[in-house]
Amino acid sequence: MNKAESKIFLIDDDEDIRSGIALLLKSIGYNVESFKNVSEFLEFADHTGPGCILLDIFLGEETGLELQSKIEIKFESLPIIYITGQGNIPMSVQAMKKGAINFLQKPIDDKELMKAIEEALTTSDERIRKQNEIEKFKSLVSSLTAREYEIFRYVITGMLNKQIAAELGIAEHTVKNHRLSITDKLGIKSVAEMIYMAEKLSIKTS
Repeated sequence: MNKAESKIFLIDDDEDIRSGIALLLKSIGYNVESFKNVSEFLEFADHTGPGCILLDIFLGEETGLELQSKIEIKFESLPIIYITGQGNIPMSVQAMKKGAINFLQKPIDDKELMKAIEEALTTSDERIRKQNEIEKFKSLVSSLTAREYEIFRYVITGMLNKQIAAELGIAEHTVKNHRLSITDKLGIKSVAEMIYMAEKLSIKTS
């Protein structure tokens, strides 16, 4: 993990907490940005690379749990680590169910914090990899003509060329030619690869 490419966003309304954690993380090479509330974070933060969010669960009138969905809409690749001095077991369970990957109690143990951050950054990398793969697949599939896409959807159901031809009322060799074009455009060689791509894009077969 390249610390310089990653970014850690710290959201806490306690200035002393923000300063202390930010100083610690920066001292070991992490790129840190601090915010006193989620609104400020959503307005000014901008990052598409790997990273994570350290979020205080109690932020004035709204809790971090209530704001989590707003954060995830804009920063879906950034895992959330909750930090709190007032948390309890039911709250930590709720946080995990909503998608947080860790829940740390204040005062935060430095080793626990480092471990949580490394796990979060690994998760972030994986999310970005999956997002990039899906975007790539979307671009490739969008290059197919309407007829090629139609045949693509039949192929992933396991239908043979002659069956597809009969279904569409076209010659079998026409289906073969379309399939050659499809595999060429998608950069694949097998039906298994087509199925994998379709599953990642949630393409329905019926």
